[in-house]
Amino acid sequence: MELDNKTLMVTGGAGFIGSNFVDHMLAKYPDTRIVVYDKLNYRGNLDNLTDAQRSERYTFVKGDICDAAAVGSAIEQHHVGIIVNFAAETHVDRSIMDPDAFVKTDVYGMYVLLEATNKYQLERLHHVSTDEVYGQVMSGASKEGDPFEPRSPYAASKASGELLAFAYHTTYGTPLTVTRGANNIGPRQYPENAVPLFCTNAIDGLPIPLYGDGKQSRQYQYVMDHVEGIEAVLLRGEVGQAYNCGPDEETVNIDMATRMLELLGKPASLIKYVADRPGHDRRYCIDSAKLKALGWKPGHSFAQALALTVDWYVRNEAWWRKIKSGEYKEYYRTWYGQRLADAR
Repeated sequence: MELDNKTLMVTGGAGFIGSNFVDHMLAKYPDTRIVVYDKLNYRGNLDNLTDAQRSERYTFVKGDICDAAAVGSAIEQHHVGIIVNFAAETHVDRSIMDPDAFVKTDVYGMYVLLEATNKYQLERLHHVSTDEVYGQVMSGASKEGDPFEPRSPYAASKASGELLAFAYHTTYGTPLTVTRGANNIGPRQYPENAVPLFCTNAIDGLPIPLYGDGKQSRQYQYVMDHVEGIEAVLLRGEVGQAYNCGPDEETVNIDMATRMLELLGKPASLIKYVADRPGHDRRYCIDSAKLKALGWKPGHSFAQALALTVDWYVRNEAWWRKIKSGEYKEYYRTWYGQRLADAR
């Protein structure tokens, strides 16, 4: 599929991965227009789109993907041809606290976008999913045809939305592609996620709350590698297919935390082992050979990705301090207060 001279509606484009995707597309495709459609919930942040706002090819529309009329209006008004869907409730901890919001956005919102894709005969709906749909993988690596075994309300909502999407492709011929990304790190990630949470706490000399024994294994990928993976699927991916997108390198969380503290020159004594969260997946691991066959490969090692991420948070304190002074404080107190009081 060609991306030049197209109009893409990027749902959830004011969030972490979405805003990095927007910047990439505007920089690389000089004739491509971007419509960011975002309801600006607590993770949606117009500060993430500062660079995009300088482009005449960028438009922002405030709206919820669960609002079919608003979605349709945006598509019609801006002559949208392609939707790239980043819009989601995404944080596992919050899904345990409030699963209702996850079902609404990640499942019903997916339904609205599928209906709109068919109604307006769009060229493509690309859905950004997660490796968490596979559940924990204690050995080997998940491939695209493996069964879904989600273990959190977040993972279950993403799996449900995906199943509905593929059912639409089979039933109605909806032009769908999907990427299932590993754990992203990089600029502008909301600081409730582990890496920016640990980094910003460490900058201020605050405890780093590490779940359980800290030996949960993840594939941490730099966000721009994920963005380029999505781009590769849009350009060369087969309609009706899903593609895993992640690095080959695995890292356990205690090593991630330790290496981060070393980069910041902070003591290891900041690490506090706290009570694990319910249903915490021990290991994720995806096989990205199918995406690599399209010509994609990760461009950053974990060490490079972590160093770039830490450097960004060190240089952009104004961005995250504004966030951590608001709604975030109540969430942090509710979720981590007793855990830290009982920490080892």
